[in-house]
Amino acid sequence: MALGGGGFSNGDFASKLDDFILGLARTPNPRICFLGTASGDADSYAASFYRAFSRRSCRPIDLLLFRRTVVDLEAFLMQQDVVYVGGGNTANLLAVWRLHGIDRILRQAWEAGTVLAGISAGAICWFEACITDSFGLELAGLGDGLGLLPGSACPHYDSEARRRPVYRELVSQGFPGGYAAEEDVALHFAGRELVEAVSSSASGLAYQVRLDGGAVAETPITPRRLT
Repeated sequence: MALGGGGFSNGDFASKLDDFILGLARTPNPRICFLGTASGDADSYAASFYRAFSRRSCRPIDLLLFRRTVVDLEAFLMQQDVVYVGGGNTANLLAVWRLHGIDRILRQAWEAGTVLAGISAGAICWFEACITDSFGLELAGLGDGLGLLPGSACPHYDSEARRRPVYRELVSQGFPGGYAAEEDVALHFAGRELVEAVSSSASGLAYQVRLDGGAVAETPITPRRLT
């Protein structure tokens, strides 16, 4: 589940998107682990996670890497039914994960049936490439994502003015095409295939963005509205 925006990160502690994520888990009372690596394991972000999920039928926990206390990361993460990744700096997230072997473990967990979800940096990290503000005030392409999902991704497509033109320009220059999602819209993948887009709002769209005959084409994907 790749959220272009929304969920508890935006202060919606009763978000339908977060309910949907839990509904994908393999058990009725799933273990859900929050990874706040992209925010430097900010305490306030973890507090928001617990505020949102402690009221739901699940078993929330978080994993710190900047103040690491878990010795066996593989055993810990393989116990989780859902891994929910927060927003922040995508490049830093990938670097820290690779240093600790989290990238390898998450692929293993995904292949074993763990639901992988996230917002912003936590949404685009799963793709081969993405549009990110990791390197400063200007948006840029990042080409060494985890590669669990093919192509590229761009979040916040309607709320940040530069996202759309930068993504389109990069794709026109040969950057991998992929998907964009607006606020309160999420892309649901099964394996490496897009199943549907879903939204917690009455508006909002997702898009497939690709190079077609030398021009950038955007194909709107109308989400299913969650009620």
